[in-house]
Amino acid sequence: MSQFPHLLQPLDLGFVTLPNRVIMGSMHTGLEEFPPERQAAFFARRAEGGVGLIITGGIGVSELGVLGPGMCKMTNEDEAKKHSVITRAVHDAGGRICMQTLHAGRQSYHPMNVSPSGKPSPIYPFPPQKMTAEMIESELESWVNSAALAQHAGYDGIEIMGSEGYLINQFLTTRGNERDDEWGGDFQRRMRFPLELIRGIRARVGEKFILVYRLSMLDLVPDGQTFDEVITLAQEVEKAGVNIINTGIGWHEAKIPTIATMVPRGAFTWVTRKVKEAVNIPVSASNRINMPSHAEDIIARGDADMISMARPMLADPDWVKKAAANHEEEVNTCIGCNQACLDHTFQLLQSTCLVNPQACYEDQLIYVKTDKPKNIAVIGAGPAGLSFATVAAERGHQVTLFDADTKIGGQFNIAKQVPGKEEFNETLRYFGAMLTKHGVKLALGKRVGADDVKDFDEVVLATGIIPRKLDIPGLDHPKVMSYLDVLRDKKPVGKRVAIVGAGGIGMDTAEYLVHDHSHVPSSLDIREFCKEWGIDMNLVARSGIEGIQSSVSPSPHQVWLLQRKAKKIIGPGKTTGWIHREALLKKQVQMVTGVEYRKIDDEGLHIRVNGEDRVLPADSIVICAGQEPQRELQAALAGMGKTVHLIGGADVAAELDAKRAIGQGARLAATV
Repeated sequence: MSQFPHLLQPLDLGFVTLPNRVIMGSMHTGLEEFPPERQAAFFARRAEGGVGLIITGGIGVSELGVLGPGMCKMTNEDEAKKHSVITRAVHDAGGRICMQTLHAGRQSYHPMNVSPSGKPSPIYPFPPQKMTAEMIESELESWVNSAALAQHAGYDGIEIMGSEGYLINQFLTTRGNERDDEWGGDFQRRMRFPLELIRGIRARVGEKFILVYRLSMLDLVPDGQTFDEVITLAQEVEKAGVNIINTGIGWHEAKIPTIATMVPRGAFTWVTRKVKEAVNIPVSASNRINMPSHAEDIIARGDADMISMARPMLADPDWVKKAAANHEEEVNTCIGCNQACLDHTFQLLQSTCLVNPQACYEDQLIYVKTDKPKNIAVIGAGPAGLSFATVAAERGHQVTLFDADTKIGGQFNIAKQVPGKEEFNETLRYFGAMLTKHGVKLALGKRVGADDVKDFDEVVLATGIIPRKLDIPGLDHPKVMSYLDVLRDKKPVGKRVAIVGAGGIGMDTAEYLVHDHSHVPSSLDIREFCKEWGIDMNLVARSGIEGIQSSVSPSPHQVWLLQRKAKKIIGPGKTTGWIHREALLKKQVQMVTGVEYRKIDDEGLHIRVNGEDRVLPADSIVICAGQEPQRELQAALAGMGKTVHLIGGADVAAELDAKRAIGQGARLAATV
């Protein structure tokens, strides 16, 4: 009997029945700009995994509407022919797929972009041209044509991208639309663009073609839609011929996190529920939903009819198949880190996944059963060692995993204690399940010497890192601690704390110190999260935020976060760094850059900033300034003639990088 009856229940749309309630949501991976065979392999793998409906990354509907120069579009039959490779692969794998049709409007990285009123975006560099009435009609026809070409290419339907601040959102709000003609003014005229679009598409493609509309339910920017306007639009798009409404939350311009790991799971399903209650077609929830049991609960309690997940399908293409087999413990959970997906996308790199290096490399990183099993020792059960051990064992090697600690996890055991990084527990649960499934032998709680592994064919050193020693007078003062003293060993920390080093470890340590650990953090409490970021859960405030003041619980420590470099402290992630910074500023953390460390004594930490000497009266001084590799076994093993591989921190001890560690471990394991 299924543990997830609501999630796995078929959905009858009248002309087609979807096998379950799981949508693989849209995300731009960078594969769109490669030959279609690579994208075909990517989507087909998810179809094999049982996803009910796949939605592609955003495909431009015209030259003006593309995300950037030379980026993917659907404007002619030659482009449709290339897409047929994708649809054929998905259908051969037993799946169904919709193409997301997108017009970026002013959110385009090219100088020919357009918008309803010519108002520029605060985060995109190119000012848009104001659309004439003739241009609006032309772009509408281009969109309809793109939908028809998608049907010709074999897609089962399309998703109309009506959220995230793209062109449709720009038409719907006074933030983007200051027109006073038939395309702007009151809301009836502002919503004319999406309604004309839907009617035009439905007339062109017929009734037996899935139309999904991505509805912005909370804009989270000034001058966005009221919730009454959102409901009105939802009802009107249903009348116009849409089959499914999907949830969109927040513009790209919003200064509120919506999908990062510090956002609680299912943080916005309460909004989706209100829309679901107002319409008669299926409504899908999205944003920070990553496990079958959570998805099941959302549908069972009536918050949504379907669940749309993008990044969780990067993390585990067999997510649905594992749920159907009642093996939730084997799901490789998306931790919402964004480091290998969105961070890559915004740097114009190909996406992958921190916890699944095969993502987007399905045709390149392949785990083939070995015909020459080896007896391999892995020393270090952190992310790199776990990744190598599980993949090597899956391929058929005999693997023994050693660690001086009594539990697996390495640095993840430290990181998972930081408020906002609780999802790291899921990665350790997954690796634990894989160690058992693939028969990895564990040898924990013992520091390994060279003689302990002399009988193995090969040895993998994944021993991680140790904190780097700094040259600051007074470093041996009782006030001084390492981040391991704080996060791992739970040593007492004074009321006033100076943190030396503002990289990822420094920011994590600050985040840990500014929370009262007797209270549930906002990353686990939806109401606390909305209060902290100023979101109106009563849905009265325009855009969900106007006039709402954020409120945070006070920090139990006064914290200074210090950095040698003179540049702004922003955090390590391109798409999440600003969130960490804003969260710390809300907790009154003082961020100081361009710091020269002078000495430590009973007075505190003596520093010089811009030529001015200062003394920070810190009770505790926490060192978070880099690390060095642990490789003490390497020479001894090499002297014994052993083949030794270095991975993770033992190889490169730069800023802690689980993405590199897990990827390096998997790639080595695929070749030994």
